[in-house]
Amino acid sequence: MILLSVGPGPGALRTPGIVRELASVGHRVEVVLGSGSEHFVGPAAFTASVVEEPTEHPEALVFAPATAGTLARLARGLGKDPAERAYTAGVRPAIVAHEMDEATSEHPAVRENVELLRGDGCRVLEVSGEGMASPEEISNAVLNALGGPLSGLRVLVTAGGTQEPIDKVRFVGNHSSGKMGRAVAREAVRRGAEVMVVAANAGEKEPGVRWVDVGDYAELEEATTRLAAHADILVMAAAVSDFTPAEVNEGKIRRHGTKELDLKLVATGDILQAVRESNSDLFMVGFAATHGDPVPDAREKLGSKGINLVVGNDISISGSGFGSDENEAYIVGRAGEQFVPRTSKTEVARAILDAVALEIGNGR
Repeated sequence: MILLSVGPGPGALRTPGIVRELASVGHRVEVVLGSGSEHFVGPAAFTASVVEEPTEHPEALVFAPATAGTLARLARGLGKDPAERAYTAGVRPAIVAHEMDEATSEHPAVRENVELLRGDGCRVLEVSGEGMASPEEISNAVLNALGGPLSGLRVLVTAGGTQEPIDKVRFVGNHSSGKMGRAVAREAVRRGAEVMVVAANAGEKEPGVRWVDVGDYAELEEATTRLAAHADILVMAAAVSDFTPAEVNEGKIRRHGTKELDLKLVATGDILQAVRESNSDLFMVGFAATHGDPVPDAREKLGSKGINLVVGNDISISGSGFGSDENEAYIVGRAGEQFVPRTSKTEVARAILDAVALEIGNGR
């Protein structure tokens, strides 16, 4: 059971979202409404039980939104409500998402309390300026702290699609939105991993991960190769261009007076192969997006690149794959393949990471 202590502040309006996120992955949550929180949110807003005292010993604590007073009591061992007393008694993990104005959050006494809490094993989530971390970021932090089959492992995920410049305003690209990569990163965090994302034009960032933005193939190759040296698992979900313009115009190519434009493309390199050559022990997952049955291509890629798993998907299926919220895929390994029927990309990500955990011996 996870105990959520709701403090007074506008962020209290968002705390039902924390409950929903945690409940969606099977956790039971009980809620303690702190003094003053009823001015922002009431018991009816929660799908979880709102209690005066927890019905059992909690396995994790969440304080959101946490005021400067909450931080001070926790840091000094002064338990006021049941969640604060549980923290003082040593319940961990504990996640604190504070909500204060910028001047208060930067006050020396508040900074000292934050450092005391972190030194005591508490995760303190802060945002730049005012406000509270999102329900997704808070939930991810809770699930990551609780651990799972990927605990202690460093997972590198690539996401999005490369854009190969023709000139300063045009590029050769693809329709990848980055949704699949973000889903994999999110699920890896929730299974206890330390996650890094190399994002090629992926837009929205996934909270709770180290995020590196890149644009074209060369930038993706450099970042992936560099970070792979510090990873245990690589999931190569980015759609990487197979070709890039041989020359890039330093300005803007003008249409005036031009009837035709010859564009010469040259092949890009093979990131998976380059990473494998320098990281023989790295567990690697590749993707094979094909027009038609993806299994033959996935099998070929599995052998030719010396990787551990290949996720194949048919991009010709309407409403599945690039840019959509759903996908269907085959997860191909040396022992066979698993078909994942059309479902959300979150569920596909879970199936991929289940297969990874099983392969590396943590699927118990």
